[in-house]
Amino acid sequence: MVALSVFLGLVAAVLLLPTLSDLSSLVRIALGRRPRVRPPPAQPPKILFLVPAHDEELLIESCLRSLSTLDYPRARYDVTVIADNCTDGTATLARAAGAQCLERDDPTHPGKPRAIAWALPRLAAHEYDGVVIIDADATVDAGFARALATASPLRDKVLQPYNDVHNRGDNALTRMAAVFAAVTYRISFRLKRRAGLNVPVSAGMCIGAGVLAAHPWNAFSLSEDWELYAWLTAAGVPIDYVEPAHLYAQEARSLRQSASQRQRWTAGKLAVLRTTYPTLVRSRRIGVGQKLDALAELSAPGPAVHLGVVAVLSMLAWLQHLSGGPIVSLALWASLLRPVVHTLLALGSDPEPWRALGAFAFLPIYTVWRLGTLVASLRMIGDKPWVRTERHAPTSSANGGSGI
Repeated sequence: MVALSVFLGLVAAVLLLPTLSDLSSLVRIALGRRPRVRPPPAQPPKILFLVPAHDEELLIESCLRSLSTLDYPRARYDVTVIADNCTDGTATLARAAGAQCLERDDPTHPGKPRAIAWALPRLAAHEYDGVVIIDADATVDAGFARALATASPLRDKVLQPYNDVHNRGDNALTRMAAVFAAVTYRISFRLKRRAGLNVPVSAGMCIGAGVLAAHPWNAFSLSEDWELYAWLTAAGVPIDYVEPAHLYAQEARSLRQSASQRQRWTAGKLAVLRTTYPTLVRSRRIGVGQKLDALAELSAPGPAVHLGVVAVLSMLAWLQHLSGGPIVSLALWASLLRPVVHTLLALGSDPEPWRALGAFAFLPIYTVWRLGTLVASLRMIGDKPWVRTERHAPTSSANGGSGI
């Protein structure tokens, strides 16, 4: 029983890390920390858009159409598609859209991370200020590149845009996903930027050419984005947030379609935490506040998993009549205050707040399902094969400005 009490106390402490980091950020801001000043660039930086694609003929044209209509000097950016182990017409469609296309045939080493590592040495990345990695199922708004340019110079930093949900109106699942995206990008990332902290990277990240030269691509885990975030943060590379740069990604609209993706993300994130936390803790290039925030990001579950874990462990503490059980339960439930407040703030900023709120009637079912995917993901930790998420055709619920 003592061991169980200690375990539950440790879980509560981990779940409270994001709250502690937020409080630390607020103190930094109150003491005068201000966002980094961005002087206007002398000329638009030169950008390479890199689009890894595996059998993406359903959505590749929408992605490339959005890139071809950017409000940005055409001579200052190029688009290259990596047709990775494709068995469909992805390469043909990419070339027809005017993009350069590299075809990779290596079925023994599939997946986006290895496709990027293969392509970068074949491209003159040093001739650009930054390389933007866009998933083939995503689109960007017309001002995307111009927004990134406001963060110039780009060469020695990483930039993360706002990732929004393209098909938010499909059903309750996609509406909740849009709210949770707002929690991350409209609330959490704003706070981190004001406090001068790195933000995690994901779709649409812009990696400076100088960063790639000093830190060649070496992220091959199931969750390469988290791996990049951890290693670059430990190395002291700044990862800035550019909120006006908007990217729209297709969200899975069924639990079946979403299962492999959620399992991969969870397993990959846990593996990254296990392998990188010693380096983060020992790093002399970042301060205590950044270390705390990085560890909080890497250990934090998604909001639905967080809710489910708290409910299950609190019930366990009550049923087992643990010594100190009420204190542990209080700490567990207190850890939910941050995600609840952030979610309410995100709901208030949603373009259709009442419909978004109604979608949360699905939350109990989704929470139970997410706990199941958490358990299933534990089997994937390690060097497991990459599994592509199922796509579906675009719907009429798409957001304006996405190029579709």
